[in-house]
Amino acid sequence: MSDLKKTALFEDHVDLDGKLVPFAGYEMPVQYPTGIRAEHLAVREAAGLFDVSHMGEFRVSGPESLDVVSRLTTNDVAALEDGQAHYTAMCRAGGGIVDDLLVYKLGDDDYRLVVNGANIEKDWRHVVEVAAGSEVALHDESDALGLLALQGPATTAILQPLSSIDLEPIGFYRFAEGEVAGVPGIISRTGYTGEDGFELYVPAERASELWKALLEAGAPLGLIPTGLGARDTLRLEMGYALYGNDIDEETSPLEAGLGWLVKLDKGDFVGRDVLQGQKGNLTRRLRGFRLTDRGFPRPGHEVMFGGEVAGTVRSGTVSPSLGYGIGTAYLPPEARPGDELAVVIRGKEVAGEVAKMPFYTEGSLRR
Repeated sequence: MSDLKKTALFEDHVDLDGKLVPFAGYEMPVQYPTGIRAEHLAVREAAGLFDVSHMGEFRVSGPESLDVVSRLTTNDVAALEDGQAHYTAMCRAGGGIVDDLLVYKLGDDDYRLVVNGANIEKDWRHVVEVAAGSEVALHDESDALGLLALQGPATTAILQPLSSIDLEPIGFYRFAEGEVAGVPGIISRTGYTGEDGFELYVPAERASELWKALLEAGAPLGLIPTGLGARDTLRLEMGYALYGNDIDEETSPLEAGLGWLVKLDKGDFVGRDVLQGQKGNLTRRLRGFRLTDRGFPRPGHEVMFGGEVAGTVRSGTVSPSLGYGIGTAYLPPEARPGDELAVVIRGKEVAGEVAKMPFYTEGSLRR
């Protein structure tokens, strides 16, 4: 794994006996000795701390930055206020998803795009291509920033005593500049778990300092380090899409159930014409399913619907919170919650049904 990149927290993961695996071109912890299930439940019941510094960050600034970001992405960037972020997608001209991402409005004519770590190089080329000829400055901040995600119902109680600012006014998908344990950065009320939480963008060289301070302060409230394994099970319980599994360049936001990200009336953007034509004419939709018999659905397993193979499992696991198999698959658009299906596991059809997402509805964001 010597050719893999390492985040600024690599030595911290080694010191904590993290199980390191290749992920998005990085050597990342999939779990710690506590195990994926314990880490998952810690986030649901108390708090977990994730290293997500493999994510990419691009700065787009200058007089035409709003126009560029608006053409790049499907959501309505013009509706963002200073200190607000939103979830969106970048598409190819044919409607396929280049990536899903967050857009932060840092100020007038100043935006930060947060992209998936595995897509940094591809996304950067796409951004540069779309911005060509525009009066903007582009900067890849990915290596300069560390990103820590503190997630769970105990998050605010852990973070507030360490923070230089009042966290209460920071609403969901809002952010502010401040210090945490003396480390300056952006404190963002965002996450990928369905729980209350914050993501902390800080200088990479100070990420380890902040990581240690958070773990020490949070330990009495149940905070533990949490790896990519639990991150995946947590996000799947919420029905959050994972790039490379649920969405990719062969799928469109409308097919993926992300139509709410596509603002066709905002003006032109890459892929708009194709997406306009797809509306009301889909041949498949990403749906959630749950197994009603015992089984572990994994990506690649065939999914039977209406007596024939309809597709394959895109994401799948046995839910630590719910205790049964859950997953996603592309199904005919007429598939509805409660409809019967089956997943072929080791040559056997395991019974299940189409299920509404999110699968888990008791997260602290919904309480």
